[in-house]
Amino acid sequence: MSGKPLQESTDFIRVCKVSDLPDPGRRVFEVGERFVVLFHVGGRFWALDDCCTHDDGPLGEGRLDGFVIECPRHGAKFDVRSGRVLAMPATRDIPAHQVKVDGDEVYIKLSEQ
Repeated sequence: MSGKPLQESTDFIRVCKVSDLPDPGRRVFEVGERFVVLFHVGGRFWALDDCCTHDDGPLGEGRLDGFVIECPRHGAKFDVRSGRVLAMPATRDIPAHQVKVDGDEVYIKLSEQ
């Protein structure tokens, strides 16, 4: 991402260009006062809080396997499309956020969670 400030578009905040994130891939952004990990898998984008619900681990540093992200600390697994927990030790889902692609720009709208 360049050093340009994030641009807002009706509650959606611009985070990067489509071409900035390989498929498959992920990248962490600070959106508002939250850290969010943006995933690019199968030509689509999804966004989750960058915080494992088990022990607040940095989810964006985990291993990505298809639509599954594994927390690097204790191996909890989550579906990147919904934040749904798939494997313990986590027992709570991760908040998911809306993603919008407009041309080559990717925007995230934070959930209320």
